[in-house]
Amino acid sequence: MGFLSKLGPKQPYFGLKGGWLTFWITVACATDMTLFGYDQGVFGGVIVTQDFLNVHNLGGPSKTKLLGTVTAIYDIGCFVGALSACWFGEKYGRKNTILLGTTIMSIGAILQIASYSVAQMIVGRIIAGIGNGLNTATAPVWQTETSQVAWRGKLVVIELVMNIFGFSLSNWVTYGLSFAGGPISWRFPLAFQFIFIIILYATVPWLPESPRWLIAHGYEDEAFPIMADLETKDENDPFILAQHKEIVFTVQYERENAPKWSELLRGKTGSKAGTCTMRRMLLGAGTQFMQQFAGINVTSYYLPTVLIESVGLSNNLARLLAACNSVSYLFFAGLVGIPNVERWGRRKMLMFAAAGQGFCYLMITILLGLNEQPGFGAKQQVASASVAFFFLYYVFFGIGFQGVPWLYPTEINSLPMRTKGAAIGTATNWMCNFIVVEITPIGIQSLNWQFYIIWVVFNFSFVPLVYFLYPETAARTLEDLDAYYRTSPPLLVFKDKDVTSSKRPAKYAEAEETNIRHASVADAATFRRSSRVAVPDQGDKSRMSQSTIGGVPPDYEKRYDGNDSVHVDNARV
Repeated sequence: MGFLSKLGPKQPYFGLKGGWLTFWITVACATDMTLFGYDQGVFGGVIVTQDFLNVHNLGGPSKTKLLGTVTAIYDIGCFVGALSACWFGEKYGRKNTILLGTTIMSIGAILQIASYSVAQMIVGRIIAGIGNGLNTATAPVWQTETSQVAWRGKLVVIELVMNIFGFSLSNWVTYGLSFAGGPISWRFPLAFQFIFIIILYATVPWLPESPRWLIAHGYEDEAFPIMADLETKDENDPFILAQHKEIVFTVQYERENAPKWSELLRGKTGSKAGTCTMRRMLLGAGTQFMQQFAGINVTSYYLPTVLIESVGLSNNLARLLAACNSVSYLFFAGLVGIPNVERWGRRKMLMFAAAGQGFCYLMITILLGLNEQPGFGAKQQVASASVAFFFLYYVFFGIGFQGVPWLYPTEINSLPMRTKGAAIGTATNWMCNFIVVEITPIGIQSLNWQFYIIWVVFNFSFVPLVYFLYPETAARTLEDLDAYYRTSPPLLVFKDKDVTSSKRPAKYAEAEETNIRHASVADAATFRRSSRVAVPDQGDKSRMSQSTIGGVPPDYEKRYDGNDSVHVDNARV
């Protein structure tokens, strides 16, 4: 990985370290997610633009299904891109995958901007989706793997708040240009995304690669200076040495014990089931499934359509309310979601949000049902009241379901499976997204108010699902979670206070302190030489298959002697 030192500025990261270096990684990742949010929201304003409908011959009730397909086909591209990240992200690293995804998105955007036919628009949306799928599967992983524990959740949620900013911006851009009419009313909003693409090209190339990815791919030496710069410490600081060693151990343990893909797909894990690989992958993908079947894209893609068709508002008022709603969405996600993601923990935020979302959809269902009753005397009042619950729904979603489903897969999966797990989770999001976006126009047209019952049921069912099955990941290092799953824990987690608490269990903190203490008395140069991923011999394999706490091998204490030396992986350091 020596080639990394030849790229970018002569002084690594322009001399930035610690918080400033993390800040610029966050800028890049947040820009990526802003582009995602903008791309997700902009088409909702485009498809109600008369010039767009005329140019592509998509106007009228007979074209509703085709219009839904043109909108939803983007998600198929995202699904393909997210699955591709399993291979690209793991082989070429986090940065290169984001740059590749951004390049592909640029091509797709150009095709959409210049479109004069449905076929060209579909091709453009698929290509843009592939690029976005690569990016959205990779950016949260890169952020997670380069962030300190205390900031990890907040930073990923900030990314998703910026996703809302992109969504909000797209609503205001399409609303403002709707008064212009003509091609500019939809071509310019599609072109505006190049602002974010340029920012990505200007930031990603000179920022550091994930040190965990480097270690997992045999570039252990290159990881030391990056870890030190991220923590504003010396490369030989005991904390850096201990953290590096723990990541090395985690990678090696996982390679020894994780089942192959072929075994996972057949449900055969045999003696290697102790890493709980499939369970962790399903938990991460499950949060993405829940996000989509919470009903967010019934309104994200189609809120103007929903307000026009279900509530009966004018085109102009529907656009304005959609834009105003996006502002309140952004405000509450930032005001409540960011400061509380670590304080409340992932479990509480998901359960709180799911209950609130279910209540909102229940009220929407009742009010729209009354609005459609023949002879009901207060139609205008109940229709207007339903708008308030669409707004309130976004408040709950922004607090809990906007950020946590993207954060959770990057935390719950092990290091060797993190790219794959996040990619599977993102692919799940996009496939479910496609289903929701595809069925919504037809659902509203065919079922009217009864269509919203679906989302009531789903949201209320998520509360017990999270309570019984989902372990807390807040306040834990990524290696803490690996240590927890090495104990082959039970499927139901609600009875274990250590697993459901939003505070870090004491045993992990104590194990980390022990590791740092051992590293502090070792010879740094020898310790670094020993901190490498290797294929152990048969004797080591049996040793590393044993249960550990906090990523510390069971005989770590025995290898610490009274002569202030530590024996690691059969090497005396």
